[in-house]
Amino acid sequence: MSLDKNKIDKELGYRVSDYLKSKCVETPFKENNLTDNEKKQKIKKNFIEIMETLGLDLSDDSLCDTPDRVAHMFVNEIFWGLKPENFPKITTVENKINYDSMIVEKNVTVQSNCEHHFIVIDGIAHVAYIPKDKVLGISKINRLVEYFAKRPQIQERLTEQIFYALEYILDTSDIAIMIDAKHYCVKSRGVEDESSETVTSKMGGVFKSDKQMRKEFFEMIR
Repeated sequence: MSLDKNKIDKELGYRVSDYLKSKCVETPFKENNLTDNEKKQKIKKNFIEIMETLGLDLSDDSLCDTPDRVAHMFVNEIFWGLKPENFPKITTVENKINYDSMIVEKNVTVQSNCEHHFIVIDGIAHVAYIPKDKVLGISKINRLVEYFAKRPQIQERLTEQIFYALEYILDTSDIAIMIDAKHYCVKSRGVEDESSETVTSKMGGVFKSDKQMRKEFFEMIR
């Protein structure tokens, strides 16, 4: 979905980004001072050149607005997660009832783009944690996954970023992440394998040390 500027936390975004850098899992990007409109104008100009290089006629009414559409899509829709200031508001509440069992958010939509070809990655994420002092608002996991998906990605890094962002926010390593996705750089080009899926996971705390807890996680998301 498009970015909702009313539901962001800039300060938390930069703190999380610094934490990811300390773990060597932040996306390799450079800060720049371009406004979103300036980015769109540069992308539009360059995409016009790409289309003309391919031999497309931009005077055709079906093609003339494509560079504008692509520029808007890149900045406002599919890559807004590149800016730490767009990090979602993550509401936590005190764990007053001392809940100490697993909380699982399963089948969270993952829609991203492969950083090698800029082609779609489409799948689902399963996220679990065991609360200590803090409990997350349920939808915040979905928003966190969406934020990190809205940038060029590799699935391994996406998995790590979700894990460490939650570790920072919740002050616990008792977290489990699994992502199951189709990569259209495999499905629609190259080997053109339509059936293969990529599965990645990251386990921390008791999910890593306790086989029974890990088994329970996999049984709950099955």
